[in-house]
Amino acid sequence: MKKILLGFTICFFSIANSLAQEHIAEASEMVNLNWESSFKRALKKSKKEKKPILIYFTGSDWCGPCKVLDKKLFHTEKFKKLAEKDLILYEADDPRNKDLVSSEKLEVTYDLKRKYKIRSFPTLVFVDHKGKMIGYKKGLILTEYYYPFFQSVIENY
Repeated sequence: MKKILLGFTICFFSIANSLAQEHIAEASEMVNLNWESSFKRALKKSKKEKKPILIYFTGSDWCGPCKVLDKKLFHTEKFKKLAEKDLILYEADDPRNKDLVSSEKLEVTYDLKRKYKIRSFPTLVFVDHKGKMIGYKKGLILTEYYYPFFQSVIENY
């Protein structure tokens, strides 16, 4: 009986250690992006740099699919390279905890949600420097399917 208990204990700690190492590795692989803090600034930068704006509509503190998209797509080296080269990024966050975002930014998010008829999260909207919608993708799909969509918008911009 003691051998069985010892075996289970060793197995448990081995699995726990493995999971902890995976979590640490994932955290160290997180990539930070340059999201514009103001939509007006994003529009000006889009015009100046001749790049489309990717608006990411999210509910950062409650939307499960948004959290997955954030981790599996936005915080990767592949996306960072694409974004730095070809995109202006703006996050329109509508969290349940309204203290996470300034009241001014929440107001802009609500205006953008109305303008582009956003009813679900996550939603990605591409706009030109005038705010005209040029691409739209809602919901969570496998991350590799986003890249052809991104390339199509970028090439046609």
